[in-house]
Amino acid sequence: MKSVADAASSPALILHLFIPVVARVSTNHSLISFPVLHEIRHRESAGSIKGYLSMVGDPEVEGAPETETELETGGVRAVLPVGSLVSPSGDEVQLPELEGKVVALYFAANWYPRCEAFTPALAAAYGQLRDRGAGFEVVFVSCDEDAPSFERFHRGMPWPAVPFGDLRRKKGLSQAFQVEGIPRLVVLAPDGDVICSDAVELVLRYGDPAFPFTPARVAELVAEEQSKFASQTLEKLFSVSYVNGGNDQVPISSLVGKTVGLYFSAHRCEPCLKFTARLAAIYGNLKGKSEDFEVVYIPMDKEEDGYLRSCGDMPWLALPYDGDGASSRALARYFDVREIPTLVVIGPDGKTVTREGRNLVNLYFDMAFPFTDEQIRMLQELEDEEAKAYAPSLLHAGHRHELSIVSGKSGGGPYICCECDEQGFGWAYQCIACGYEIHLRCGRNLVDGGSAGTAGP
Repeated sequence: MKSVADAASSPALILHLFIPVVARVSTNHSLISFPVLHEIRHRESAGSIKGYLSMVGDPEVEGAPETETELETGGVRAVLPVGSLVSPSGDEVQLPELEGKVVALYFAANWYPRCEAFTPALAAAYGQLRDRGAGFEVVFVSCDEDAPSFERFHRGMPWPAVPFGDLRRKKGLSQAFQVEGIPRLVVLAPDGDVICSDAVELVLRYGDPAFPFTPARVAELVAEEQSKFASQTLEKLFSVSYVNGGNDQVPISSLVGKTVGLYFSAHRCEPCLKFTARLAAIYGNLKGKSEDFEVVYIPMDKEEDGYLRSCGDMPWLALPYDGDGASSRALARYFDVREIPTLVVIGPDGKTVTREGRNLVNLYFDMAFPFTDEQIRMLQELEDEEAKAYAPSLLHAGHRHELSIVSGKSGGGPYICCECDEQGFGWAYQCIACGYEIHLRCGRNLVDGGSAGTAGP
């Protein structure tokens, strides 16, 4: 089975552009798991500096502080009892440079795309905080497989790292903070206490305003966000008063009262090119039906040439190109855009209808309009009724085992059809043993000579 999550992890989907975000399909931020380096013996206190301190002198815990004298100064020295760190250029960095700062331990590896995608987001927040003298530092704790990989990855970071060869300390930190997945960002107060056990999601969602990553600060950000969404209007969303429509400037005010799709995309993105063609066909169908629907391209392009090429492939409006991408970046952060292409749908009242417009278009085509919960519920009920006409099982030319029909209530879920390579959800023909899944409409039964897998009258 090709899961939607697997499809989304394609490097082409990850935003290695000026928007520092990572690829995903749902709002669930998943981590890749890797074998735990050592069994955590003090599980009740692990994941905190107290857990690390409790391991002092324990010969069975590799990487633990050897003596109390390593911890006498407290603070960052208690967490990083090493002689020094190493800069991206290979120079030595003394620990006193970290004293009195909020320090984030960044566990990551170059071989995992989510780490490669998250690093620019962290670097952007780091730069902003450093520029305003916020007293913040990051220390890279590498999970790379060899020194050359570590050095290549570290050179793209603006912060120091635990020396790659200090395996004992790296393992001790991974054990103390229960690091079972990457990327992981453990934020420590100047006294060494844990502020946030994993700030990856906070950095992605809020950037540098999340500092100092305390529960109180997060509560403030959530309240501010809820207030913005409650008072959201189409005109408030944009930092400009118009969008481009060919050679014309179209006032944002003229879009008020319509269903508007905000299309986050870029020219050099294969999934974007594929979805753009589909969305263009649906856009044309809806326009032909005189539906009050409009799309605005939100460019993720690094260069103006890519922006112009994208506009040439699209029949709808476009946010003006501003060079540094500030307008697009603001919208991407506001809507928590983690992958491209993404289609956010705004209703006639200016409120967000859904951020899953792309998925709905792939599943229901132009029937998804106006993308409301009521419309999608009606389509799902229609699917349930149509599924009754399909055979409960079939032999498919693309698979050696018999396929059984499943629904969202009986084992079905998001998937990529193994026949047409398009998205599916819920109803499917599925091989329970192998995970092979296809759309009901893609079923071809070998028994009845290759016809679609529908039940007889």
